[in-house]
Amino acid sequence: MPHAITTTELFLIAMTIIFALPYLIWRVGRTDYYAPLVVVQILAGIALGPGVLGKWFPDYYAFVFNKDVVQALNGVAWWAVMLFVCIAGIELDLRKAWQHRRESTITAGLALGMPLMAGCLVAAVMLGFGGWIGAKGMRWQFVVGVGMACAVTALPILILLMEKLEILRQPIGQRILRYASLDDIAIWGVLALVLMDWVRIGRQAGFLITFAIVCIGYRTLMRSLPERDRWYVALIWLAICAFGADWAGLHFMVGAFLAGMVMDTDWFEQEKMDQLRHHVLLVMMPVFFLSTGLKTSWSMGGSVVFVAAAALLLAQLTGKLAGVHLAGKLLKWQPGEASIIGWLLQTKALIMIIFANVLLDKNIITSATFTALLLMAVASTMLTIPMVSPKLRRMRKLLVRSA
Repeated sequence: MPHAITTTELFLIAMTIIFALPYLIWRVGRTDYYAPLVVVQILAGIALGPGVLGKWFPDYYAFVFNKDVVQALNGVAWWAVMLFVCIAGIELDLRKAWQHRRESTITAGLALGMPLMAGCLVAAVMLGFGGWIGAKGMRWQFVVGVGMACAVTALPILILLMEKLEILRQPIGQRILRYASLDDIAIWGVLALVLMDWVRIGRQAGFLITFAIVCIGYRTLMRSLPERDRWYVALIWLAICAFGADWAGLHFMVGAFLAGMVMDTDWFEQEKMDQLRHHVLLVMMPVFFLSTGLKTSWSMGGSVVFVAAAALLLAQLTGKLAGVHLAGKLLKWQPGEASIIGWLLQTKALIMIIFANVLLDKNIITSATFTALLLMAVASTMLTIPMVSPKLRRMRKLLVRSA
């Protein structure tokens, strides 16, 4: 009697594909300079989605990625992305930003505001055509949401790229982290505003007030605990905050970011936090990339989606670079410094994909818009290392400039 393959076996087949395919492409193709492994994993997720694998091999796609397998993968993906967003919140260092508040505020404000306006303009044009705005999205939510997606800087991926460029612990690297940290707070604040459900405004306000009050006790508790216990308590806190935010209608990712933001970086050993971030990226986030790929759609036609992605990419690039160059003029930076900072701050990938996932989950954007944003994020991230590396080689003196 032939063996009937079980859901567990299909899940393990899917996991094998998720980890093996991008690794082989990355290692055999030696793509690291243009496409780090994380970018290859995102592209592999798109390739394994319904628009590519599902179109070319529909029977295989339906067999492996059936409803039960996708549900199991989604559970892993949810926890992975909550951990990742929480770590991003923990790594925000607002004290350093406050110490350099004039420079940080001017740079972060222009680096966020200019691409936001450019992205909003493209989004307004997209509204003139059908198929881009979600069924539950209001016009202002769509415009602001897409505009903010163009303004996002992916702080965790920025850290990985600056490690690769060997500037993370250098003064210029620490300055860039300050700018990105302030933008991160603004991004999640805008997302919370976009997701504000005026029907459930009382529940959402209640959650935020309760969260603020409980934070006082939580921070007191964490300071009294030894570090080994803080890791466990932080995970419990993450789950509670994510549940509270989702229950209130703000989405669990907003709760995950809030959970991390109220924790101090010096509560945890930096090396262990770096290892946790790397391990989450290695062990769990590829599943999130696959679940992201399953949400892509080419129903409007590939060429139309690519045109929208190109317009969004142009808007975010010109906006980000223009904003940072203006900041450089106001703050009298050295020649060439603004270009390096601007190209690094335009890094997208994970945080923008997470941001777009929330908009899609809330039906503010359609799968077509999500696909265009995803392509824009991948392209912008792939541009970072090739554009910055030669500039750094020509301007090594920037690395010794005091913060």
